[in-house]
Amino acid sequence: MTDQFTAKATYGQVFAVTQFRVIFAGRLLGVMSDTLRSVALAVLVFRQTASPLLTAMAFTIGFLPQAAGGLFLAAMADRFSPRTLIATGYALQCAVGLLLAFGHLPVVASLLLVAAVACLTPVTTGAAGRVMAEVLTGDTYVLGRSLSYLVAVAAQMVGMAAGGVLVGWLGVERTMLVTAGAHLLASVISRLFLSRTEVVRQGGSIVRRTFQGNAALVAAPGVTKLIMVQCLPAAYLAAAGSLLIPYAAQRAFDPRETGILLAATSVGMLIGDVVVGRAFAPATRERLVLPLLLVMGTPPIALVLDLPYPAVAAAYVITGVGSAYLLGLQRRFLEAVPADLQGQGFALLNTTTMTIQGIGPLVFGVFAEFLPVGLAIALTGVSSVLTTLLLRNAIRPRTSG
Repeated sequence: MTDQFTAKATYGQVFAVTQFRVIFAGRLLGVMSDTLRSVALAVLVFRQTASPLLTAMAFTIGFLPQAAGGLFLAAMADRFSPRTLIATGYALQCAVGLLLAFGHLPVVASLLLVAAVACLTPVTTGAAGRVMAEVLTGDTYVLGRSLSYLVAVAAQMVGMAAGGVLVGWLGVERTMLVTAGAHLLASVISRLFLSRTEVVRQGGSIVRRTFQGNAALVAAPGVTKLIMVQCLPAAYLAAAGSLLIPYAAQRAFDPRETGILLAATSVGMLIGDVVVGRAFAPATRERLVLPLLLVMGTPPIALVLDLPYPAVAAAYVITGVGSAYLLGLQRRFLEAVPADLQGQGFALLNTTTMTIQGIGPLVFGVFAEFLPVGLAIALTGVSSVLTTLLLRNAIRPRTSG
């Protein structure tokens, strides 16, 4: 392990970096606004169509299109200034909110509009990852990536909790205006406070360079396995969460109990990242990757039994705590990605994560159509443990850097 990664950093040191604070604020505003817009769009689509399928699509329309952005546009993250990419990305999201608020668009047009802009998400997240890799060093980078992940989780929790309230209070159109305003604020903050960086002038097609960069990333030693270790367990975690509502209905849990269960995994994530990030040295975090992955995958297996409600809630909290394994992989991934492909490397990681998180709930949702829901949830845990064991060589920490 390199010397700069052996010294334990603090969250205070991370927030002392101005550029990180800007990225953090923009991500908080952006993710919360995206979540609010998803809730409002789902309400709008259901009112117009009464279709559960189209309503579900409205919730998830921002995920799968990111695969197209990662496959065809990710090279932009290394070709243009991060400041320009990030500010422009938030500005486009603001425009989407305005069009949804005032455009009176047909349902299909609304969904296609959100999907089209979602294609650019890997580019902006790749640019943000590039900024963090440039301004944070050593263990501050690891904690910075953790905070970026935590703010997304927290913002989604707030967005989901506030979404229904805001739509009921303000209506769909005004809620869309709120999301547009938040995205505009994120764009302005990014434009004003992110540093100007020199643009690398590269010729050739963006699409061709994206294909070439992705091929180079896949060929780089360790990159593919490290992406899989970060993405596949997250897909199983998302699948376990996506089955909670039918599971709670099957078990006759009341709405308050169901709401607590929906928040349990996110609570565990917050606890795990804060405790592991603060209590353990960098080398220890790397050694904890395998145990934490097993902590993440094992509890859902118990849901094959009809556990009492407190035990179900505890299982989801503990599963969320296990997601802190990601802290032990950040240095490995940064060092594995070629320096001239950092932006595209983070874009590819985000694209793969979002795509697999969109597919995972669908796969295990099909299982739940034919099996008891508790058994389908247990299968997410079995799959997570098996994946961990199959990828254990990639998980094992190196003894030297």
